[in-house]
Amino acid sequence: MANGHGGGDYKDLVVFLAAAGVMVPLVNRLKISPILGFLAAGVLLGPDGLARFSDALPWLSWATISDPAQLAQLSELGVAFLLFMIGLELSWERLRALRRLVFGLGLMQVAACTVVLSALFMLTGQPLAGAVVLGMGLALSSTAVVMPVLAEGGRLKGTVGRSTFAVLLAQDLSVAPILITVTVLAALAQGQGMDAGGLDPAVLGRALLTLVPAAIGLGLLVLLGRLVLRPMFGSVARARKADQGGELFVAASLLVVIGAGLAAQASGLSMSIGALVAGVLLAETEFRREVEVSIEPFKGLLLGVFFVGVGLGLDLDAVAADPVGVFGLVVAITVVKGAVIFGLARLWGLAWRSALETALVLAPAGEFAFVVFATGLVEGVASPEVTAAVALSATLSIFSIPFLAMLGQRLTRRHAGAEPEGTDAAVPEPGEGTTIIVGFGRVGRLIGEMLREHGQPFIAVDADPATVAAGRRDGFDVFYGDAGRAEMLLKCGVMSTRALVVTMDAPGKVDEVVRVARPLRDDLILIARARDDQHAARLYALGVTDAVPETTEASLQLAENTLVDLGVPMGLVLASVHERRDRFRQAFQAASPESRRHRPMRALRNSQLNHKRLQKSKENTQLSE
Repeated sequence: MANGHGGGDYKDLVVFLAAAGVMVPLVNRLKISPILGFLAAGVLLGPDGLARFSDALPWLSWATISDPAQLAQLSELGVAFLLFMIGLELSWERLRALRRLVFGLGLMQVAACTVVLSALFMLTGQPLAGAVVLGMGLALSSTAVVMPVLAEGGRLKGTVGRSTFAVLLAQDLSVAPILITVTVLAALAQGQGMDAGGLDPAVLGRALLTLVPAAIGLGLLVLLGRLVLRPMFGSVARARKADQGGELFVAASLLVVIGAGLAAQASGLSMSIGALVAGVLLAETEFRREVEVSIEPFKGLLLGVFFVGVGLGLDLDAVAADPVGVFGLVVAITVVKGAVIFGLARLWGLAWRSALETALVLAPAGEFAFVVFATGLVEGVASPEVTAAVALSATLSIFSIPFLAMLGQRLTRRHAGAEPEGTDAAVPEPGEGTTIIVGFGRVGRLIGEMLREHGQPFIAVDADPATVAAGRRDGFDVFYGDAGRAEMLLKCGVMSTRALVVTMDAPGKVDEVVRVARPLRDDLILIARARDDQHAARLYALGVTDAVPETTEASLQLAENTLVDLGVPMGLVLASVHERRDRFRQAFQAASPESRRHRPMRALRNSQLNHKRLQKSKENTQLSE
């Protein structure tokens, strides 16, 4: 379909890519969420932005998006990718660590906000079905904006970050039930089963029967996913190991997202639900981390399309026509929702400062409000006029999230000494305090067994699918992936881990991992396996905490045993071995960066232990003489 203003079929897509290349770096420089950049680009490039001047300045038609429908399918795919990534985060480990807040505070927040907001819409004259759709949509917050904003402010690791993440996780879990509920409400409304505020059991039964094909399709999707996903990605990983194309992993990931979405659509569900289910199924496999890294760029770009579409839908004329009503609704949504969240957070044991900051960042609407509203419109249970007005206010509320986050920080910082932080509920950080083992062959497995024996949690990463499969069969938490990429280490939680141990036998790969890991965290305990003393010196120069040269230590022990068996006195042998170890340590010390030379080297056997052993040997030698 040609564009009416010229530029061909791909003009709007080119304009979007150009805007992404300009707006996102600009807002990043201003330390603002890229999502807000996409929203602003949608407003600026849309019909109510620069396009309104295209009649007077025809060349502007080349710099504006004149047909938003062209981006609609990509926008839907962006939402599917977001839900797929959320599904990948819904592992049992994370849910177990945050279960009290996720299934307590989080689900209660969704339910309470839905009830309160729906009641308020009913008081304005909306029917029950439409009010519930609006209430459910507004009960959700913006994962895509809130999490980056908290990360920018360094708030993710504190009580606010963890409680906010738990609530967002509960909201993400609620998306599928909410969309199914909208379908049920539509069937009830069409069957006139909600007249006079009552429910006709016969109509309710028919409405639930409409979900049978969807339930069957969902069950088949889960079954097929369990049977197919692991073998498919295992095959791709083996091909990748044989250097037959790393792009196959990206292709397989894209296939899973799009295929699961289309399968869900065919069974009567939304594409987003199919993608969420696929993500949950993959979260329990060893390929979870590699999939996250592979599709991250696509998710960001496609989500950008979604938010540009939201910005395109912002009716500035409607805002100008009734600014008091529009902004009044924004304030009402934010205040009501924030008050509910604050009260629930206090009920769940958060200190008032943490509860206030959590409520402020979660009070505005989220991106899934538009998904719920769109589903309600398609199903015919939401009033187009009212939904458009609420969606307009929801869009404006999303723009307020960074400013509310700053307000929360300033208010809580001002009263920082008023209440001890210990009154907050204990919220564990998923993965905090673990050790990451890179390479799970003979050496890595032995280290893992020793850590497990002493009660130290760890995860392992290996690029060999057979090694990963063997480790998981034995009950170890091993993931497939290339730890030589910063993205993979970040997905494995390197920013909160206690130590990183690199055990691979290829010196080049060890160097690669160390080069990537050390700049991420200067305080990280970084221990690496070295081939020999020269390799160890090189690793110390790269900033490792300790490097263990396997051939050097083995050679010294072999030499020690050989000399003793040949009849050389033990004292002399140990003295020479001790002297040689000290020589290696001095070389390692000299190779280390200046900032790390103050700490003792543990690359070879401890000097004090060797010294005591040497003294004891000399005493024994003197006694025997």
